[in-house]
Amino acid sequence: MNVQPAPAPLLIACALGIEHLALRSGDRGGAGGPVTFVRTGMGPRAAQRSLTRQLARPALAEAAVVATGFCAGLAPGMHPGDLVVAEETRDPHGTVPCVGTELLVKELARLLPGRTVHTGPLTGSDHVVRGPERSALRATGAIAVDMESAATLLSAVTAGERPVAAVRVVVDAPEHELVRIGTVRGGISAFRVLRSVLPAYFEWHRSLLLPRR
Repeated sequence: MNVQPAPAPLLIACALGIEHLALRSGDRGGAGGPVTFVRTGMGPRAAQRSLTRQLARPALAEAAVVATGFCAGLAPGMHPGDLVVAEETRDPHGTVPCVGTELLVKELARLLPGRTVHTGPLTGSDHVVRGPERSALRATGAIAVDMESAATLLSAVTAGERPVAAVRVVVDAPEHELVRIGTVRGGISAFRVLRSVLPAYFEWHRSLLLPRR
């Protein structure tokens, strides 16, 4: 009798309580294997510590990792509620290529017709980026910035070879800066979008479980 190996788990990491709430209240049907949601805490150090601790658990040792949540858009014309699918994440500690970007873009466009999906490098910062600093980061080629994705994915691949991806929802942009997430229309829009993305992550995960030809 052939015994099929257990499907590799999926770890979905975010930083903030409001992000965690959006993900946990979204559509969780259709997962292709075990799914773990992790709230890392805010900032790259918290993300690094949390991912290292989680992936040291035997049950998650081979988990695929998605970093998600909100971000700041860097490109002119971005709007709250737009989606960012990273081709790579980068920060001063390293650059990590993402896997399955095209599939994620396709699935997000299907799930959220009318929402703009941007692709490109996602850069990391250890603080909230505002004003002229956005332009400086944009000049490096990055299309968006957040505080945890780069540290999350770098920690994930440092712990062992695995597929990784980063998907973020724009909560503010050069022409739409927010003071506090969730208190204005842009934050509410981003929350609603984040609630809707899980089926795309599950489809990405299922694609990784298919036999390679």
